Amino acid sequence: MRAVVQRVSSAEVKVEGEVIGKINQGLLVFLGIGVDDQEKDVEYLAKKIVKLRIFADQDGKMNLSLEDLQRELLVVSQFTLYADCHKGHRPSFSQAAPKDLALKLYEKFINKVKEYGLRVAAGKFQALMEVSATNDGPITILLET
Repeated sequence: MRAVVQRVSSAEVKVEGEVIGKINQGLLVFLGIGVDDQEKDVEYLAKKIVKLRIFADQDGKMNLSLEDLQRELLVVSQFTLYADCHKGHRPSFSQAAPKDLALKLYEKFINKVKEYGLRVAAGKFQALMEVSATNDGPITILLET
């Protein structure tokens, strides 16, 4: 699994002009699922993201997590995180998980982060989405299992 994690002051996702997910302060996560990913990857990545200490404490140091502050999370599926651009100019997506596996693990990821008691919003799997965000920092972290 691959995730691009952005600290945001707000973010939203639209499908066909309708807002289907919106958060205030928290994290926007673009989630890619690979052909070899399993449920153990979901467990690892969910815990890593929820406990990632990238929010400022009273001294201004990045020392607090999403869980510590009970901030919000917006999860958007993004198979293009598995693009391979080594050959030619057209990306190959052969390492992205097939639709059924990707949907299963995407939904498991959303349910797993909800278990931490956080408010979680999500994009629509396999939809053409418009994502808007106000980056806070900006802080952007790349994670991979």
